[in-house]
Amino acid sequence: MSIRRTTKAARGAVAMASAVGLALVVAGCGGGEGGAGATDGNKPPARSGAPKDSGPGSPAADSDKVIGEMKGPDGVVVTLHSVVRDSGGFVTVNGTVANRGTRAFNAIDWRSNETDLRSRSSISGATLVDKAGKKRYLVLRDTNGECLCTTGLSGLMPGASRPVFAQFPAPPAKVTEVDFQLPTMPPASVQITD
Repeated sequence: MSIRRTTKAARGAVAMASAVGLALVVAGCGGGEGGAGATDGNKPPARSGAPKDSGPGSPAADSDKVIGEMKGPDGVVVTLHSVVRDSGGFVTVNGTVANRGTRAFNAIDWRSNETDLRSRSSISGATLVDKAGKKRYLVLRDTNGECLCTTGLSGLMPGASRPVFAQFPAPPAKVTEVDFQLPTMPPASVQITD
């Protein structure tokens, strides 16, 4: 057996093991009796600020609305659908990444430079820039240090698309226009809505 064929078989085995592992993790997080979705009689269920990712190829929130677009190398296009300020003190950016190129896309260059992040293919390197206030806002982190953003952006095949999101600390209420930036992509000026 050639080294090339062995390497290809090993990659396939790793991909399959990753998919099975992810499926087990998702299944283990179900909201059965007494599980993560169980509620105390008086308390409402906990609500994550992160939009639900319903899988590859599913549309992002308000996917028919386009407020900005960024075209990067190799045919990768990020379409921004909404930038919403929440009363909880953060801003959520929703969009779609589409691969209009000829080879698979991995978002490894879009991650931040932090070494503690587990996902190597995320949009954790995204920023919001308030040019007037001369401030840059980084993606928020949870208590485990993981980004509040789309992760696992690897192997996006040509012609495929995937919803993406990132949450940031909210700029002051008077700030209504910011630049959304991703490494390797030109910035997009967007309006913040409430």
